[in-house]
Amino acid sequence: MLKPFAYKAAPQSTFRPLLTAAQAYPVLEREFLRAQTEIWASFRIFDVTTRLRSRAARAVGETWFDLIVHTLARGVAVNIAITDFDPVARPGLHRATWASVRRLIAAAELVGPQARLRVVPAMHPARTGLLPRLAVWPMIVARQTRAARWLNRRPAAERATALREMPGLREFLVTGRDGRCRPRLWPLPCLCPATHHQKLAVFDRQRLYIGGLDLDERRYDTPAHRQEAEQTWHDVQLLVDGPAAAEAQAHLESFLAVTAGQQAAPPRQRFLLRTLSQRRAWNAVHFGPAPAVQEIATAHEHYARRTRRLIYVETQYFRDLHLARYLADLARDNPGLGMILILPGAPEEVAFRRKASLDSRFGEFMQARALRILTRAFGARLFVGGAAQPRPAEEGGARHDHGRDRLNGAPLVYIHAKVSIFDDTAAIVSSANLNGRSLRWDTEAGLLVTNRRDVQTLRAQVMAHWLPAGAGEGFFDTTRAVSEWRRLAQENARAAPQDRAGFILPYDMVAAAAHATEVPLVPGEMV
Repeated sequence: MLKPFAYKAAPQSTFRPLLTAAQAYPVLEREFLRAQTEIWASFRIFDVTTRLRSRAARAVGETWFDLIVHTLARGVAVNIAITDFDPVARPGLHRATWASVRRLIAAAELVGPQARLRVVPAMHPARTGLLPRLAVWPMIVARQTRAARWLNRRPAAERATALREMPGLREFLVTGRDGRCRPRLWPLPCLCPATHHQKLAVFDRQRLYIGGLDLDERRYDTPAHRQEAEQTWHDVQLLVDGPAAAEAQAHLESFLAVTAGQQAAPPRQRFLLRTLSQRRAWNAVHFGPAPAVQEIATAHEHYARRTRRLIYVETQYFRDLHLARYLADLARDNPGLGMILILPGAPEEVAFRRKASLDSRFGEFMQARALRILTRAFGARLFVGGAAQPRPAEEGGARHDHGRDRLNGAPLVYIHAKVSIFDDTAAIVSSANLNGRSLRWDTEAGLLVTNRRDVQTLRAQVMAHWLPAGAGEGFFDTTRAVSEWRRLAQENARAAPQDRAGFILPYDMVAAAAHATEVPLVPGEMV
């Protein structure tokens, strides 16, 4: 049997970590301007009303719509898949996808018949089985009713426009003679449990932009993170060239057919890591798709097993119990192994809404379980941190009664990055969170970095981002980092927000557990 990932990777001639959209968006804009023949891309969200940031891009217009027109007019072929969403469970995101598709088509129409645009609103083909849908029928009807009420509050003309803009929702509603909507009770909607969650683009088959960052105004933030908590957004992308770009190109050309079950998944590559799942040919009892490729999960286990001193992770969610138990076993076997885990102080849907949904509370339950597993195994060798701005939360600002939009009295920094670093020997930057959904269900893509120089470059930048200027070498030393980060976080927690050094604070496990709710019969991969 072949050992997974048993090779040495050559360095890329280009290897650029990009922290936050302030660094990433200008690079993406320049790559669109630089492209000569073709661009292939897949994003969860790609909103062309997003403002342009780089000076070069602003020379052609104000928004990404203008940049797309300019790119198509130069004769560059643009092939892009934009994730479509379950129209009953996520009607707002479903509508946003189709708005993006229409705007891209409008850009091509402005250019004329010579424009070479292929845009696909790509909904994952997997469907939830009949028995699970019957089990959650009341929840489905509640979502349909909520969508119908939202539509019925609009004037007739606006309601008709909204229905046209949400083509997947129309079939699950009944429109009366008066134009008002109500749920269609039968047949049950075929729920779409998985999505294409990846965020990557390949330019001229030579350069790859990949990581966790989509394109819209909500995701724009700077490394200073000095704005309202619900406007912060920390993410990490990479720009590389070389063989990784060719591997990503092959993936972009095949993943729709693979997830539809029309062709087998391409073999494992040297640099590109994927999660792929497929629609089940016959499904009565399963909530989710059939897992097909789990390279991101396998790579985490493989390199964690080889790590001797420090695993450093930034992730939006840490909810996968299998991975938590695997890391816990490694910690018990290796008393020198430490771990730093950086999480958002609360999930976005909890921190910035007055009432958390049931699925977000179930996600908190899964994460609380996973963190307890790690804590029992690692003990003092584990530091779990969050991030907040070094300033007090403003009274009367975007404040919520539950207080989860703050950490220790300061506006939190929302963390969306997906970075794992294993000593100085390997790193993974991807679109995948460390939850069952990203590791087994959704379509995800990431880059495996095994060149030591590149790993060290990445680790220095992502760790330094959270630390005060001039942080000592102990914060970066793989044998001392856990204790140094914990010390700094505890000192910050005791200090007034404006007197804190850097962004790091202890993650509030008690507050997270207080919002947690178990949902029987629902698989953990749902969250």
